[in-house]
Amino acid sequence: MSFEQTFKNIDDLLYKDSGADSELDYIGQTSWVMFLRYLDELEQDKADEAELKGEEYNFILDEEYRWPNWAMPKGADGKLDHHKAMTGTDLVQFVDKKLFPYLGEFKVKSVDNPKSIEYKIGEIFSELSNRIQSGYILRDILEYADELPFRASTDKHELSHLYETKIKNMGNAGRNGGQYYTPRPLIRAMINVIDPQIGEKIYDGAAGSCGFLCEAYEYLYERMEKTTDNLKTLQEETLFGKEKKNLAYVIGIMNMILHGIEAPNIIHINTLGENIRDIQEKNRYHVILANPPFGGKERKEVQQNFDIKTGETASLFLQHFIKSLKTSGRAAIVIKNTFLSNADNASISLRKHLLESCNVHTILDMPAGTFTGAGVKTVVLFFTKGEPTKNIWYYQLDAGRSMGKTNPLNDKDMEEFVSIHKEQPNTEKSWIFNVNDIDENSFDLAPKNPNKPEEEALRTPEEILEEMEMLDEETSSLLTNIKELIS
Repeated sequence: MSFEQTFKNIDDLLYKDSGADSELDYIGQTSWVMFLRYLDELEQDKADEAELKGEEYNFILDEEYRWPNWAMPKGADGKLDHHKAMTGTDLVQFVDKKLFPYLGEFKVKSVDNPKSIEYKIGEIFSELSNRIQSGYILRDILEYADELPFRASTDKHELSHLYETKIKNMGNAGRNGGQYYTPRPLIRAMINVIDPQIGEKIYDGAAGSCGFLCEAYEYLYERMEKTTDNLKTLQEETLFGKEKKNLAYVIGIMNMILHGIEAPNIIHINTLGENIRDIQEKNRYHVILANPPFGGKERKEVQQNFDIKTGETASLFLQHFIKSLKTSGRAAIVIKNTFLSNADNASISLRKHLLESCNVHTILDMPAGTFTGAGVKTVVLFFTKGEPTKNIWYYQLDAGRSMGKTNPLNDKDMEEFVSIHKEQPNTEKSWIFNVNDIDENSFDLAPKNPNKPEEEALRTPEEILEEMEMLDEETSSLLTNIKELIS
C-alpha cells in the first residue's frame, strides 16, 4: 500500500470518529501517532548502532510505553498478536490515563535541556490530547501507522511531502490559511534571495508549521560540504523557532522531524510576550525568515513590550524581528500590503524606524490569491540591519493568471524575480524608488509603478474589489486601535 493511501485511510477513519471534527483535528491526531512511530524507529536505530559498537543503549521510554509493546505487539510470525494487543475501551483508557500523562512528564524531567528530544516529547504530550474516542478506530489507525517506515531517506522524503500536503489542505480549509501554510515556492524564493550559509543562525519567531525552517534546512543541506562538523551544526545550531499555538507547535516539530531534523530547536512560547528591550546580542540571529500572523488582537500588556505600541500583531512581530537581527543580519518578512500605507501613527512610526535602522533593498509585491483561503494581499520585505535605506527595488509579480486554490503559486512563477533580484533592473514591473523622495509625513511605501504602460492604467473590477476589501480591513484595524485607546 502506498504512503498516500495509508494517509487517506487514516483520514477516513478519523472522519468516522466522533472526536475528530476537522482537518485541524485530523492532522493533530495523525501527528502524535506518527511521532511515536518515528520515536520507536529512532530508538531502534540507536540501539542497533550501540550494539555494533559493543555498547548498551538506554531507551528513552520505559518498556511498557514503547510502540512494539502497547501499539503493535507482534507474534513470532511478525503479525499483530491479537491476544496481547489492546483495543476498544482498554486501548483508549491506556492512551488517555497512562500513555499521555507518562509522556507529558518528560517536560518536567528534562527542563534543564530544552533542546533534547526528551523535552520535545514532554512538550508535545503535555499540550496535545487524544481526541480519538473509539478504541476500535484507534487500533486500525495504529496498524496503518505501523506500515509507515521512517528509516530510509527516500521514505522520509515522501512522508514529508505528504505531510506538507496535509498542512496545505488544513490551511486551505481554515479561515486563517496563512497561519499554517505559506506557499513553498514563495518561501524557496525568499531563501534564494537571502542565501543563508552554514554557520549562520536562522530564526522564525512565528514558526507555524516550520515551512521556512524546513526549506532553509533543505537549501543548506544541498549546498554545503557534508562534513561531520557541518552536519552537526546544521542539526543543532542553525535553525531556531518559536510558536505560540499548541497545534501549530506540534505540527511544526513533526514537520521538521520528517525533513530530517532529529530534535528541532522550537520553543513553545508567545514570542510577543518577550520585552524587546531585553533582547541582547547572544539572542540575535544572522537570518530571519517569517510570515507573522496579522490582525489587531494583542492586549495592552503585550504592547508594553514594544517601543511602538499597536494592537496589530504583524507590526509587533516586525519590531521583534528588527531587534532580533544581528548587525548586518538579513531578513525576508511576509506582511500584509496595507502595512506600506496605513495612516495610523504606529504604522508611520514603524515604517520610519524600519527605513532608518535597516536597508530595505527589495519589496516584492505578490498578486492577490497567493495565500489561498486567507483573502489578503501581501508583500515581502527584504532588508539588512545596520544602515539606513537609500533605494528600494520594487518588483510586482505577475504570473499572467488569477491565482487561487485550483491555480496556486509555483516555482516557475518566482523564477524571474529570483534570477534578476541582484541586478535590480528597471522593467515594466520593476523599478527603483529613491527614499529621498518619500513623503516624510506619511512615510508611505505603497508601490506606485512608474513604468506601467498607460493603456494598463485602468484597473480591473477585481483590483477595485481588492482595494475596497483592503480599505475595509484598514478601517476595522483603525477602529480597533481607537477602541483600545478609549478603553
